[in-house]
Amino acid sequence: MSAEPIAARTAAAPRRPRAVSLERAAVAALTVLWVVGVLLPILSLIVISVLQGRGLSFIWTVSFQPYADIFVDYRVETVLRTLRIVAVVTAIEFVLAFPFALWLAKGLREGWTKSILLVFLVVPFFLSPAARTIVWRPILGREGLINTALMSSGITDAPVDWLLFSEFAIHIGLIGPYFPSMVWPIFISVSLIDDELIKASRDLGATAAQTLRHVVLPLAMPGIAAGVIFTAIPMLGDNIASTLLGGGQVSLIAEGFDDLIRAMNFPAAAALGSTLLGVFILTAVLIGLALRRRGGGPDIFAGMKQ
Repeated sequence: MSAEPIAARTAAAPRRPRAVSLERAAVAALTVLWVVGVLLPILSLIVISVLQGRGLSFIWTVSFQPYADIFVDYRVETVLRTLRIVAVVTAIEFVLAFPFALWLAKGLREGWTKSILLVFLVVPFFLSPAARTIVWRPILGREGLINTALMSSGITDAPVDWLLFSEFAIHIGLIGPYFPSMVWPIFISVSLIDDELIKASRDLGATAAQTLRHVVLPLAMPGIAAGVIFTAIPMLGDNIASTLLGGGQVSLIAEGFDDLIRAMNFPAAAALGSTLLGVFILTAVLIGLALRRRGGGPDIFAGMKQ
């Protein structure tokens, strides 16, 4: 055995502990950032929700009065209305986004068309949320494009009032801004599916619907889950659509937060946030149990590793 390989291995050996130490330092730094940036604010929210407020300060005695303040009729109705609108819009986004993402990832060849469509999916992130929402007012208003077309064609004799300043308008206003948030994760997940798996499914005699159900959907589940999260959670805090298209007649949770903060009722605002956090955790647990019964659960992201 020559001395040169032995010398090379001896020179390389001291680098391993250094690499391990750097990796541990990076993990420790990320853990500290996660604790400070994510965990501590959540814990602070829960602590504030069981305190009594006095102006800008707090009385350090445990009280569940903040929760009693939010569980009044109109705030419970606001929470339920918001959850209903978010669930409906998220479902609509998925129905629209999944076929589009599937076509964009597997049905469209690489080229200028695909590049332009991907750019169009990025542009909305650089636009003001108000600018993306306010465009619906001249379309849905009493003298807007839709009412003008309806009356010109003789379908209606008078403007349709429920197009604007209603739940319908809020649904429409939320679909556009959050469409890219649903498309991108599904597109990335579907793009990672090996084309050979789809071809093998076809060669084995599976129809397009069977391939979609048994091959594409399970492997795209990580992107679907991410798309639902990236769409539903930011939508819960959206107050642009309800302000510009609701016209003060349809209030959502975000407006309830603003009202409580303006009234300097910070414990009630924290209690409202803690209640939503509990809803998120309960929903995640129920989804996890449902996936585990169907053989999913911890293996939901296994398709990404293949």
